[in-house]
Amino acid sequence: MKKGVHPEYQPAKITCACGNVIETYSTRGSFAVEICSNCHPFYTGKQKLMDTAGRVERFQRKYGRTTIPTKPE
Repeated sequence: MKKGVHPEYQPAKITCACGNVIETYSTRGSFAVEICSNCHPFYTGKQKLMDTAGRVERFQRKYGRTTIPTKPE
């Protein structure tokens, strides 16, 4: 690498709002995030699907379905 062209690559700590600290390297330095893989619902298995304003029911009525089809086993 040429000197004086590339940004400085230094150790950095990423701090989550839940208290998790991830040590890595970055050209940006240390910073804080609101959500990480330890507290994100997708990764923790606590994800809930929300039906806002009856969208699923509206879809079912629009396409004339009375039941939700199941997967064949």
